[in-house]
Amino acid sequence: MSTVWKVLVLHGPNLNLLGQREPGIYGSLTLGEINHYLQKDGVDLGVEVATFQSNGEGELVSAIHSTLGNYHGIVFNAAAYTHTSIALRDALAAVQLPCVEVHLSNIHQRESFRHISHIAPVAIGQICGFGLNSYRLGLRALVDYLNEKADG
Repeated sequence: MSTVWKVLVLHGPNLNLLGQREPGIYGSLTLGEINHYLQKDGVDLGVEVATFQSNGEGELVSAIHSTLGNYHGIVFNAAAYTHTSIALRDALAAVQLPCVEVHLSNIHQRESFRHISHIAPVAIGQICGFGLNSYRLGLRALVDYLNEKADG
C-alpha cells in the first residue's frame, strides 16, 4: 500500500480527567496513556495518528473541519456531546470522512439519556464498553475500512 493513512483521534469533554474521574466507570488509565497506546498501535499499523482533546464543542467542530485535506479518517469519543451535539454530527457529515465512534464504557448499559447517539448515524461504526480497547479496536477498524476502500 502506497498511501500512509492519517487518522485523527478526537477526545471530548472531561476525558482530560481520565485516571481520576470515576475510575470504576472509565478505568485508571490517563488520557496520555491512552494516546501513547494509540501512537504505538499507529506505528504497528503503519498509519500516522494525531490526537486532540477539548472540553469545548466549538473546538471539536473546528478540529473536525481541520481534517479536510489533512486526514483520511477519525476515531471519535465525543463523550457527553455524543448525546447532545447536533453541531458535531453536522461537522462529521460535512467533512464526509469515515469516523468510528468509541466509548470507554458501554453507553447502552448506562443511564437512558446515554443510549442516544447523534454521532452513530454519521459514523461507519460504534465500539463501546471495552475501555482502552474501544479506542484500539476503533483505530484498527478504521484502518481496515480505509484499506478495503483503497483496494476496492
